[in-house]
Amino acid sequence: MTSGVADTVPVLLPTGAEVEVHIAVEPAPDARATMILAHGAGSTMDHGFLVGLATALRAGGIATVRFNFPYVEAGRRMPGPAAHALATWGAVAAHVRSRSDLTGPVWFAGRSYGGRMASMAVADGLATSGLVYLGYPLHAPGKPESPRAEHLSKIAQPQLFISGTRDPFVDPHAQLEEAVSACSDARLHWVEGGTHGFEVKGNKRPADVIGAELASIVRDFVLG
Repeated sequence: MTSGVADTVPVLLPTGAEVEVHIAVEPAPDARATMILAHGAGSTMDHGFLVGLATALRAGGIATVRFNFPYVEAGRRMPGPAAHALATWGAVAAHVRSRSDLTGPVWFAGRSYGGRMASMAVADGLATSGLVYLGYPLHAPGKPESPRAEHLSKIAQPQLFISGTRDPFVDPHAQLEEAVSACSDARLHWVEGGTHGFEVKGNKRPADVIGAELASIVRDFVLG
């Protein structure tokens, strides 16, 4: 079940159709920033990882907003056109900035696919104070010859990449390190032994705990 204040936001798709996506707005006392969180492919905004991360961020003074992409609302498991995701990021960001209960700079973050879509939206001109990638999918597993990195160097805002050292989406590591180095203001944080979902062999934890464990890294980057 969705926590926080559940609502819907209209998204005008490039096709001209309008769809509604669910959003969970979760203010925090004395918040110094707001973080919009996007889910990964095959997931939803209520995945334990995002819920755990959001809860811990709010405890650290960052309000959070979670939302679904249109393909989730349509009952599909896999993403639709990237243009639909970019339109959704724009609509949700505009909604967040219109609210009086959310204060401070607005940051974007996303798990895997959700983070990559955020980066494409910002490279396309969508305004944000910065981005956090939780397992950036640099390439499909086993296909490092097809990286998804060209647009990252076009982003002027601060970027934080959090990746596991056992993540097949960033193997070899040097490829991600080179992509981060090509950006004007970017940092890379490795989670030792972490997979694409940040699970660590021999240290089994629920998804919400895994998400919460990354909150301090995100908070320090956002609030300094």
